[in-house]
Amino acid sequence: MPTLTRLLSFVGLIVIAVVLAMYALSNFVEPTPREITVTIEKDW
Repeated sequence: MPTLTRLLSFVGLIVIAVVLAMYALSNFVEPTPREITVTIEKDW
């Protein structure tokens, strides 16, 4: 049972780290807006 507890706590720590990284990226990183031009060719 200690192995299962250790595994679950390790997986929990990884999940918490991923959630915190996603939160930090969504709140502290501001994207720079820029124009995008896409050329679409006609298909005859």
